[in-house]
Amino acid sequence: MIRVLDIVFALLGLTFGFPVLVLLTIIGLFDTGSPIFRQQRVGRNKRPFTLVKFRTMKPDTAHVASHLASSSAITPFGGFLRKTKLDELPQLWNVLWGDMSLVGPRPCLFNQQELIKEREQRGVLTARPGITGLAQVNDIDMSTPVLLAETDAKMLQSLTLGNYFKYIVMTVAGKGSGDRVKKD
Repeated sequence: MIRVLDIVFALLGLTFGFPVLVLLTIIGLFDTGSPIFRQQRVGRNKRPFTLVKFRTMKPDTAHVASHLASSSAITPFGGFLRKTKLDELPQLWNVLWGDMSLVGPRPCLFNQQELIKEREQRGVLTARPGITGLAQVNDIDMSTPVLLAETDAKMLQSLTLGNYFKYIVMTVAGKGSGDRVKKD
């Protein structure tokens, strides 16, 4: 049932959000010259997939977890995208393609070995990664791998249709601040 809802909401979001996607892409062209960010992430059952989102950092920024990146790498427009969570909008394509769900554990990088190990121990990697979830709405990010893996496991064990909608509504309403970035 959740996969069907993912497809329906992703299609609706991409259809009705198309003008916003185009506008943000154009503004992003002026901001960084390369508005779409693609990166290999850990998917379901540790399979790699290409995550797509709007670029919020300078194109030459090192590919590290957000909490390890410097805040000076975030562009002014990127700061706006992060604050409003609009940088995540292109991930609706990932949801439609089946790489992600709207609700699930945030996909990490393959170099985040501690988080991958913690998630493997708790069975978290058997689930599709998501755009939002229990950790995101509670400001738990990848800088605390054990807590994040525990929270992801707890969410997956209690993921009902009601919680699915709850996490989505909480995210749209502005709950959670996303991944922290290292202050310069």
